[in-house]
Amino acid sequence: MALQQINKRWALKPADKNTIETLRDGLKIHPALCRLLALRGIQDYESAKNFFRPEMSFLHDPFLMKGMREAVSRISDAIEWNERIMVYGDYDVDGTTSVAVMYSFLRERYQGQLSFYIPHRYREGYGVSKQGIDFAIANGYTLMITLDCGIKSAELIGYAKENGIDVIVCDHHTPDAVLPPAFAILNPKQSDCNYPFKELSGCGIGYKLICALAQEWELPQETTTIYLDLVATSIAADIVPVDGENRILAYFGIKMANENPSLSIKTLKNISGLIKNITLSDLVFAIGPKINAAGRMDDAKKAVDLFIEKDPENIIALAAELMSDNTDRKEVDKNITEEALNILENDALLGTKKSTVLYKEHWHKGVVGIVASRLIDYCYRPTIVLAHSNGKVSGSARSVMGFNVYEAIHECRDLLENYGGHFYAAGITMKPENFQLFVDRFEQVVSETIAPHMLTPEIEIDAEIELEDIKPAFYNIIKQFEPFGPNNMRPVFCTRNVMDYQGNSRIVKEQHIKFVVTNGRGIVIDGIGFKMAEKFRYTSPGAFDIVYTLDENEFNGVTKLQMKVIDIRPSH
Repeated sequence: MALQQINKRWALKPADKNTIETLRDGLKIHPALCRLLALRGIQDYESAKNFFRPEMSFLHDPFLMKGMREAVSRISDAIEWNERIMVYGDYDVDGTTSVAVMYSFLRERYQGQLSFYIPHRYREGYGVSKQGIDFAIANGYTLMITLDCGIKSAELIGYAKENGIDVIVCDHHTPDAVLPPAFAILNPKQSDCNYPFKELSGCGIGYKLICALAQEWELPQETTTIYLDLVATSIAADIVPVDGENRILAYFGIKMANENPSLSIKTLKNISGLIKNITLSDLVFAIGPKINAAGRMDDAKKAVDLFIEKDPENIIALAAELMSDNTDRKEVDKNITEEALNILENDALLGTKKSTVLYKEHWHKGVVGIVASRLIDYCYRPTIVLAHSNGKVSGSARSVMGFNVYEAIHECRDLLENYGGHFYAAGITMKPENFQLFVDRFEQVVSETIAPHMLTPEIEIDAEIELEDIKPAFYNIIKQFEPFGPNNMRPVFCTRNVMDYQGNSRIVKEQHIKFVVTNGRGIVIDGIGFKMAEKFRYTSPGAFDIVYTLDENEFNGVTKLQMKVIDIRPSH
């Protein structure tokens, strides 16, 4: 199978015309901007105002969440009775930020025995581990708070309960039919939980718990808002929808990360070379990978140590360790990706399938999720990459637009020892003897359930505009849509019938296109298209259509708007 850049479908998102007109009458802004608002479920002036001017007061009362009263009461009792409390979380960004927030908040108010526990990715695996519970039993802990995990650990939490440990589960993953026998469960996705917003990150649920504790203990709001930069980091890295409460938390978390960051986030910004104001995208692509690298390459405990440390010198040293882990991760990731692409290119049978499942014993379990994401760029279909770990076959799944890979894996659950995840990403563990059975079953499930159009990548276009529309005032309103993320992605525009301006468009560094385009009516604008060199032929002769996002480019102290080009094709 020859691997090359995949041609994409273009699709203009449908929007309600009446809503667009209502917004245009109320806001007096460009109709394309009204279209962007309508696509985000905003229907009138008041909801637009709340969208552009979020307030912390818009957050829901944490006590609306099922189990919150019980959780707050149990933690309050544990502190009063001087019990030993363990904060337990997963080894990824969401888990480590969750643990750091909960541990730091309790540490400021409890002088008794308090500790945290992060399972080792390779020795213990994902979620609540028996080793972790045995550690709690051996050391006399009587209360355990799990963050970003626990909802699928019914048997292990039953084991903890039998040994005198009450467990409070704070998790955002989809619950199974059988819930764990925890003292309290905080998860808005429970069928009988009436909490209005269902898509909080794991750290977001932990944050709601400390807000409820602060409310119960009559503490000022500042005792919880100081952790918002970590909450925003979890929202960014865990790819949860950036709407509703997540948008408010991310908005104020980014504001804090720019204006008054914690020392740990400030240090991570500095070593990442982020001098200007950061965005949610910077948390996703620059800071998140460094935090994740601790658990991928070594022990995620050091990420929590970084976030809870108060000594500036220690923080710098811990951040340097994360930087080193991330450098190692990049090298391993590159090598495995090249090997996986070589397998895809030389196996004709793989090219006939609707799914990709690859396994090599020597691959590094810590990076297989990243590799799965990269493979989808070349072979667009649900993809699972697996490695050998502790006598088991274990790895990560990634999906394509519109296909629920978690549900497909759920259909193969009898072949698995453990699994968990979301619509677009999941993790699995199985016995080696079940590998081929799983490959065949997964392919069967995907083949029977995936719609043909899902196997071709689609660029969703928010609005068609003309080059004349690209003005600073237009862009300034687009900036107010931030922070961008799922359900509120950076707007994608399409402009038709543009032309290369006087032959000025060119290939740079052999793989990118530097665009200079015009509409023939005196408007000229620059753009950059990364890794698009093979499409340079479309820039001449004649007109072409262009899909892009807008951003600012600063050069020699001059800032101007530019297009970040996603795709082009001949206008005919």
